[in-house]
Amino acid sequence: MKYRFLPHTADIIFEAYGNTVERVFENSGLALEEIMVSTSTLNTEEHYEITLKSNNLENLLYDFLSELIFVKDTEGLLFKKFDIVIMHKKKEYELIAKCEGEKINHEKHELHDDAKAITMHEFKIKKEKNIWKTHVLVDI
Repeated sequence: MKYRFLPHTADIIFEAYGNTVERVFENSGLALEEIMVSTSTLNTEEHYEITLKSNNLENLLYDFLSELIFVKDTEGLLFKKFDIVIMHKKKEYELIAKCEGEKINHEKHELHDDAKAITMHEFKIKKEKNIWKTHVLVDI
């Protein structure tokens, strides 16, 4: 299972999973995109790269997901595929995300809720046994 949605009264919560930290970031990105669009209706004709740095993984994940919302709002891009590399050097994490998708087309894409922001409420990323797990509340 890549991710699952949890019940919430007003917003949307998801948990994402991965056997590596990169995979859990990729699956968190997919879960966020699925909130906004049926990703099966997207092609991979547009390529976009995101580079971020942070002092911890939690802030890096928060910034990555927030950047996906920003790109949707400013560039009109939604994604269905991520290839993420995370490096850890001198107390700093660096993320390079290669994203594939396409511009929003109201006639072609099955659009869902409009994600407005990632919240810090109950936000977490952790490793349990050999599986990475995130818990994210998205303001819609």
